[in-house]
Amino acid sequence: MPDQHLSWRPGHVLVAIPVGLILVITVLELVVPWEVRLTPLLVTAPAITASFAGPRLTAVIGALAVVDHLLLDVVDDLIGTLVMRAELLALIVVTAFLVLFSFIRDRHREELTRVRSVSEAAQHALLRPLPPRIGPLEVACVYLAAEEEAQIGGDLYAGVRVATGTRLVIGDVRGKGMPSVSDATVFLGAFREAARRRATLPQVVGHLEESVAAEYAERAADCSEVIENFITAAVLEVPDDLPVLKMINCGHPPPLLVRSHEVTFLAVARPTVPLGLGELAHAECQVATFAFEAGDTLLLYTDGVVEARDPDGVFYPLAERMAKWQGDGPRALVEYVRADLLAYVGGRLGDDAAMVALQRVSY
Repeated sequence: MPDQHLSWRPGHVLVAIPVGLILVITVLELVVPWEVRLTPLLVTAPAITASFAGPRLTAVIGALAVVDHLLLDVVDDLIGTLVMRAELLALIVVTAFLVLFSFIRDRHREELTRVRSVSEAAQHALLRPLPPRIGPLEVACVYLAAEEEAQIGGDLYAGVRVATGTRLVIGDVRGKGMPSVSDATVFLGAFREAARRRATLPQVVGHLEESVAAEYAERAADCSEVIENFITAAVLEVPDDLPVLKMINCGHPPPLLVRSHEVTFLAVARPTVPLGLGELAHAECQVATFAFEAGDTLLLYTDGVVEARDPDGVFYPLAERMAKWQGDGPRALVEYVRADLLAYVGGRLGDDAAMVALQRVSY
C-alpha cells in the first residue's frame, strides 16, 4: 500500500549473499568438467545464512540448496548414485543442524532481551534517575556497570527535596552481586525516608546506620554467618537560601569542587566511619560546611572511578583530568569524565562506577 513502508533489517540485504553463492556454484558446476564436483559447496549457503538469520530463512536457503543439488544431479545424470545420495544426505543433515542452532540462538536472544528489560526496569525502580533540575541545582548523573550485561550493582545515589533545600547521597556497597543490590535497596529506601522526616543531617545518617545494621543483623541470623559488609556514603545538604553545602562523609571518596576551572577536594578533617560497622551509633557525626556559590560545580563519585586503572596499572587521576575540562554545566562534566575514563581504561571498567554532578545556578 502506498501509505505503508517496509521495515528492512540487515538480514534482508544479507540474504543476497547465500542466494548469489548458490547461483555461482550452479554456473560453475555447469561449466567445469564433470570430474570436478562443486555441489558439496552448496552447504556453505545455509551455513552463511545461519550466521545472521533465523531458523525460517535458514531452512528456506537450505531447501533451495537441496533443490539446486537435485537439479544439478539430474543434469549430470547422477540420480540414484551413491555419491549423489551421500552428498544430498550430508546437505540435509547439516541444514537441519543449522536450523536447530538458529532456533536455539534466537530463543537465547529473546531470553536475554527479556532479562535486559527486567534489569532496566529494576534499575529505574531502585536507582531512579535524578531530574535535571532540583531547586537551585542543575543535576546530571551517570552509572557505569562493570559487567556488560549488568544494569544495577552496589553503587547508588539519590536526591530528595525538603522544605529548606536539597539532600543528596552517593554511596558504594561493599561486595558484588545480588547481596549488594539488596543492600543498596535497603539503603536508598532508608535515605528517602530519613531525608524527608529527620530534621538534621546527623539524624539522617543515624537513621541510615540503624537501617543498615538491622539488615545485616537479620541476614546474619538467617544464614548463621557473620556479615562483614559495610556501605561508604557521602550525605549532603544544600540549602536554598545560603551559598553553602553541608556534608557528612562516611568513609567515601571526597567530592571535587570546580570553581573558575580550579579543582579542589572537599575533604573533612575526620571522616565518619562507613555505615553498617556498628560503630556509628557511638560516634558523633562531623558535619563539614563548604562554600557553594552560584556557578560552582560539584562532582560526587564512587571509588570505581578513582580506582580504575590503565593497561599499565596506573590509577585514574580524576582531579588532574578534571582540571583540563573547559566545558560548563553538570551534564557536560559527567559526559567528559565518562568518555575520558573509558578511554583511559581501554573501554571496560573493573568495577561499577557512579557519578553525580551538581551546579548551583542561584541562591
